[in-house]
Amino acid sequence: MNRTIYIAILASFFNFLTSCNGQTKQQSNETKQIPKVGGGCEGCELMYVGMPKQIQSEHTSLGWTEGKQKLILTGKVFQLDGKTPAPDVIIYYWHTDDKGLYSPNNETPKQAKEHGKLRGWVKSDESGHYTIKTSRPVAYPNDNIPQHIHLSIKEPDIANEYFADLYFDDDPLYLKHKKKYGKLDRAGTEILRIVLDGNTQIAEHNIILGLNIPDYPTKYKANNQSSLNIGEDQPSFIPFHAFGPDKGTRTCPVCKYGRYHGIVYFVGDNPNWDDIKKWLKQLDTESISREKYLKAYFVYGNSKNYSKQARQTELDKIGKELGLQKIALTFVPSFSDTESEANLNNINTNVENTFIIYKHRTIVDKYVNLKPTDQNFKLIAQILDKTKGNYFDLNEPKHE
Repeated sequence: MNRTIYIAILASFFNFLTSCNGQTKQQSNETKQIPKVGGGCEGCELMYVGMPKQIQSEHTSLGWTEGKQKLILTGKVFQLDGKTPAPDVIIYYWHTDDKGLYSPNNETPKQAKEHGKLRGWVKSDESGHYTIKTSRPVAYPNDNIPQHIHLSIKEPDIANEYFADLYFDDDPLYLKHKKKYGKLDRAGTEILRIVLDGNTQIAEHNIILGLNIPDYPTKYKANNQSSLNIGEDQPSFIPFHAFGPDKGTRTCPVCKYGRYHGIVYFVGDNPNWDDIKKWLKQLDTESISREKYLKAYFVYGNSKNYSKQARQTELDKIGKELGLQKIALTFVPSFSDTESEANLNNINTNVENTFIIYKHRTIVDKYVNLKPTDQNFKLIAQILDKTKGNYFDLNEPKHE
């Protein structure tokens, strides 16, 4: 064989091996980029600085004794379905002091000085409960950012932590912030609603793991057949009231009666009037027995052959026929109607019904295609009793 040809063949073979080895090496060095759950969080990594080995379900910060306004932040941690308690979840919190600053003290670790002295950890117990006793944060001086509490949430089976920020509904700066940035509702509603126990402010807040958290992996799924998710706020909307306490008006159920319990019973394009009438009588009975602590609403959103006058007459006739006393019978042109803002409820018109149970304006439970059986009547009553909490009877502060 010609020497030149032989050398060329060897060189070609060598280059082939090098190419294959290089390609193999390149592929072995390539690591699949796994998205970070929650999309990253500035400052959340400081939760590990000074973290105690044993973390309890209740923590008290220096703000509880040194701050001007005592605050209890308490609730339960749930899986994404909003119903399954989640134990052993670490919640790290930090917030400003009475001057609106993250002021450290001598005990604040050097690496965590930017979070100040008002920081701490709780771990949800077997029932998902947690309680933080601290002070109410003050807004940053000379800024338009509202009062807020930062949370960093670390689940036992997720590699990284993710954040959730909480704001106060009675803070005049919040509405401007919401209009500018939107309402994120990470791991549950971002709004804290205060009730008063003497001079102590109490905010009940349930954490729904993974809710509105990007790239969240879970075996639990939110019930998205109809309506918003448990843990989000029941939206305001203005149906027509055909029968009941606000007959002839367009009163927003949540705006006027949102402090305690509310049940909104939605029926769309597939009404079963025999079942509807059974539910109406039961919800009316439940409303009477619970007096001011429960307001129930039937919202009819059938878009077929809609006529406002006919719909009013139809529902008024049913209310009188059943002898209803407390429940409100209301309607909207359709559940996609934007004028009444019924569309904000995200109701699926194809299901038979959607039941939303809210407390202090936040959805605490929901059911789709619920039949009017004795078992389900008891279920609704049990949910109302179960979700009362320890502060149900307390008053909220007057809002400006």
